[in-house]
Amino acid sequence: MGWDAPWHWVVLAILVLLLFGYKKLPDASRSLGRSLRIFKTEIKGMNADDKARAEADDAVETEPKALPAADVVKREASSDDAQRSRPRPSPSK
Repeated sequence: MGWDAPWHWVVLAILVLLLFGYKKLPDASRSLGRSLRIFKTEIKGMNADDKARAEADDAVETEPKALPAADVVKREASSDDAQRSRPRPSPSK
């Protein structure tokens, strides 16, 4: 059974008209067209997101950069530092 014969298409068209009615078919086709347009737009957006993600992954360096060397800052000795540097007396028994 193939769809080569024209009468197959005629029977199908009559069944569609009987099931849905002639008034609802234009609305249904319009709604289907809108849905397909939205779907097509979303697929294009997903492809653009995939391309952006791939470009971002390519831009990421594989080796992390080393941090710059820290500067050593000497601070002036104060009376608090002198007290901290003294050895503590050991507890007596």
